[in-house]
Amino acid sequence: MKLWERDIPGHDSVEEKFTPYMTPYLLENETPHGAVLVLPGGGYGRRADHEGDPIAMWLNSIGLSAFVVHYRVAPYRHPYPLGDAQRAVRLVRHHAKEWNIDPDRIGILGFSAGGHLAASASTHFDEGNPEAVDAVDRQSSRPNASILCYPVISFKDYYHEGSMTNLLGEDPPEDLRNEMSLELAVKPDTPPSFLWHTADDGAVPVENSLMYAGSLSQQRIPFELHVFPEGRHGLGLAEEDASVSQWTGLCAGWLQKIGFLAQAVVVQGR
Repeated sequence: MKLWERDIPGHDSVEEKFTPYMTPYLLENETPHGAVLVLPGGGYGRRADHEGDPIAMWLNSIGLSAFVVHYRVAPYRHPYPLGDAQRAVRLVRHHAKEWNIDPDRIGILGFSAGGHLAASASTHFDEGNPEAVDAVDRQSSRPNASILCYPVISFKDYYHEGSMTNLLGEDPPEDLRNEMSLELAVKPDTPPSFLWHTADDGAVPVENSLMYAGSLSQQRIPFELHVFPEGRHGLGLAEEDASVSQWTGLCAGWLQKIGFLAQAVVVQGR
């Protein structure tokens, strides 16, 4: 499903053009239910397959519809990936009644650089333009919850250089680095968040999650943070790691606590 049928913002800004789209994993629930948009990682240079469709199927298994968002990556740069994520939230909200989705239970989940994009959408959003010709653009782009898995957060400290270069270009100006350092962007209406990381992540230091959690705490925004002692970067569902794979059950429990899931469908694990 294309995010835009026509007039894609910035589509012609690069030679190798890409049309952003999302793959729906819709449940046929009789009552309105929650949905989560999935943003795979890949350093803003690619989108990792194991952090896309398998995650959507896990979300289906706990009673949520899911949408894997194929957002733009390099050579596209900011603000186009963020625009894609915002548009995806608006699009699901626009079709909520048709798809039997609760428009107030639309979450966003991202891994690594996809976590940066999910956090960007959770801190840079608007309520929509009521005067827009395109009915989708009249919808709010604010997610109701965010799930950040070993996310890139900062472009100031402990940053992942590849993600920053792919998104902002070589040697970006300090004001742009600050704007997209999301520990500085948390505000009172940033949605509640679930975060997990491994303490020895060699690619994206755990301080990224710690800084975002600290900013949520300062704003008194509910969050849950899990730091596992060991585990490589990019684990996804982490099926090969008995310790880290607990994140899915923990996340399902958190989604229930914040009202995204009915208690009956919550399972521990997958």
